[in-house]
Amino acid sequence: MIENVIIMGAAGRDFHNFNVYFRNNPRYRVVAFTAAQIPDIEGRFYPPELAGEAYPKGIPIHPEEDLADLIHLHKVDLVAFSYSDVPHLEVMHKSAIAMANGADFILLGATYTMLQSSKTVVAVCAVRTGCGKSQTTRKVCEIVKGKGKNVVVVRHPMPYGDLRKQVVQRFSSFADFDKQQCTIEEREEYEPLVEQGVVVYAGIDYEQILKMAETEGDIIIWDGGNNDTPFFFPDVHIVLFDPHRPGHELLYYPGETNMLMADIAVINKVDSSDSDQVNQVRRNIEHHAPKAEIILAESPVLVSRPELIRHKRVLVVEDGPTLTHGGMPSGAGMRAAEKYEAAQIVDPRPFAVGMIKEAFQKYSHIDAVLPAMGYHTQQIFDLEQTIRNVECDLVLFATPMHLPRILSIGKPSLRVRYDYRDHSTPTLAEVLLPLLQR
Repeated sequence: MIENVIIMGAAGRDFHNFNVYFRNNPRYRVVAFTAAQIPDIEGRFYPPELAGEAYPKGIPIHPEEDLADLIHLHKVDLVAFSYSDVPHLEVMHKSAIAMANGADFILLGATYTMLQSSKTVVAVCAVRTGCGKSQTTRKVCEIVKGKGKNVVVVRHPMPYGDLRKQVVQRFSSFADFDKQQCTIEEREEYEPLVEQGVVVYAGIDYEQILKMAETEGDIIIWDGGNNDTPFFFPDVHIVLFDPHRPGHELLYYPGETNMLMADIAVINKVDSSDSDQVNQVRRNIEHHAPKAEIILAESPVLVSRPELIRHKRVLVVEDGPTLTHGGMPSGAGMRAAEKYEAAQIVDPRPFAVGMIKEAFQKYSHIDAVLPAMGYHTQQIFDLEQTIRNVECDLVLFATPMHLPRILSIGKPSLRVRYDYRDHSTPTLAEVLLPLLQR
């Protein structure tokens, strides 16, 4: 008997799970996806070109709040939860909705959907969004390239546009970002790597992506999204921990899974955390993942002309996902503004418009900083307009990409960067290279 399935997702892990687990499985018929976390990704179809012969009309994508009605409408037997950085308690609330309406609820095993590569794979993952994966990925690339190896980065998916055009994406220049009509979220992840001279792949069909990446790289770096597990079997699994959120490594799905699988556990941001926070995270790693090698790292804030911040009224623009589903009230920009003695950190909330105003209402934990959200054209426009509305002397952009490249803000601005730095021994290179030689 064929089981009717709904896949709960956020335009990424859900598509991958469908491709490698459900698409060609005669036991299942996927009747719908639901969408959460990312604004306006519902109302689309997973196209028939990607869905396969069993789905000639494609598969509709509905808002997650329609889950109960969809279960009844389609006589659904199974709901597969397939997105990341969700509190364990919330996952069980989702399961209760499914079960109360007559469907089973499933979490696919981490290794069920991992693809095997013919090349060495290093995965960079985390226990929460905003732990510092991006700068760690860049550091891993630097270490491996320093040994004369070709490196290709494969990024966790962010297909928020026309799915037919995002099956396999390759980025090696800034022109590729415009060609692929990248969102701010995509540019933030890809731009620093391309600046480093690294080719980046992303998209939807990771079997095809892996085959293409294998033709270019000696070593493939899996650059994870949120706190999701890798799509490829890692030869070395690096997991980032954030002592600003001690204990979260045990409270979020599937970040705890990453912790349990870690070969290298990097406790990041120790330069801005107190020792009690760091020690709490260390104890949790030692107890739950005793085989992991623990490394301490810093996430230093880098500003080219810090004197420009002093005594200024400053608007701080932070990395969007870190603040939204990452749950952080602020980030590197706030640290820089405080460190370099801004006269005032201007609250952007009274000036917010459109979808940015809605984001502040939804994520009420955010401090007096502006999340750089730009999942589509309207949100980018609203972000630009909000910045233009704010009465300030200087805009601090603490985002991985340089937003003034695509925004016209009419104000002086300064870029805040953050990097990876070893705090003590053993260093990341000292632990990683022997594992790669293994």
